[in-house]
Amino acid sequence: MKELLGKEKEDEQSLSLRPRFLSEYIGQEKVVETLRIAIEAALQRNEPLEHVLLNGPPGLGKTTLAHIIAREMGARIVTSSGPALEKGGDLMGILTHLERGDILFIDEIHRIPKAVEEFLYPAMEEFAVDFVFDKGIYARTHRFRLERFTLIGATTRAGLLSSPLRERFGIVRDLDFYTVEELVKIIKRSASLLGVSIDEDAAEETARRARGTPRVANRLLRRIRDYAQVKAKGHITKSVVIDALELEGIDSEGLCEMDRKLLRTIINNYKGGPVGIEAICATLLVEPDVVVEVIEPYLLKSGFLIRTPQGRKATEKAYIHLGLQRPSSLL
Repeated sequence: MKELLGKEKEDEQSLSLRPRFLSEYIGQEKVVETLRIAIEAALQRNEPLEHVLLNGPPGLGKTTLAHIIAREMGARIVTSSGPALEKGGDLMGILTHLERGDILFIDEIHRIPKAVEEFLYPAMEEFAVDFVFDKGIYARTHRFRLERFTLIGATTRAGLLSSPLRERFGIVRDLDFYTVEELVKIIKRSASLLGVSIDEDAAEETARRARGTPRVANRLLRRIRDYAQVKAKGHITKSVVIDALELEGIDSEGLCEMDRKLLRTIINNYKGGPVGIEAICATLLVEPDVVVEVIEPYLLKSGFLIRTPQGRKATEKAYIHLGLQRPSSLL
């Protein structure tokens, strides 16, 4: 499941499929327009961009947008992640080496330890960090001035961000799942970059199974390309897409085996729910973060799953899709 949906380390080919400028970016129109205006205004004033927070499920383009912002601003980008910043010294080392206009991109920013997060407050607001020397009655504080920089934070769970941190971002935008039409454009663009010919209906079929996520769309396209190269002389038709994705375990709704396993667990083991996340994870032997951040968002968006105060519950659509008998309460 992590291999299909998680944020894997991207190879050079994956990076080559990313748009480089806002003019190339497909979808998220309001987010792109907001950033375009903010970037143009900052460039006209010859100032660094305000701090930016991007929120949304994995694979929707948060990292891509961060690199585009850096390129549009003509700035150097320094990347890190919340789990990597274990101690205050880790963050201090990065902040004190930033130059004016640099962009610091922190992925999974909601996972920064609280003690480290507190170093960000003065850095974001006053562009300064405080060093404490010695301890007890001999403790002394020295304020180190930083160059003006832009922090871009990416998160899949904005609700876990503390209010003090969230309020220090000047631009906060949520990224939503892509439409089939938008994914078709992305798939056709990626196919062109990969040198693969693909029919219109084949691109649409791939888009319908891509979970509303560009990263998944590009990953599926690469698997379909391999299948077409071996089985169909390199040309991708709708039948090639269906056969290739059936081999990958991706059904007509874009659900993989883990999605179907989760839904069957709720239906068969817990009578359709509601059931708590801990019980689901214990049954599936997966971590709660994998369910909440990777599996659930698309199931919720697509109407296969709902959340109630008592827990997760499978919908009528899930029963129909899996071919299971619906309980009387849903008839």
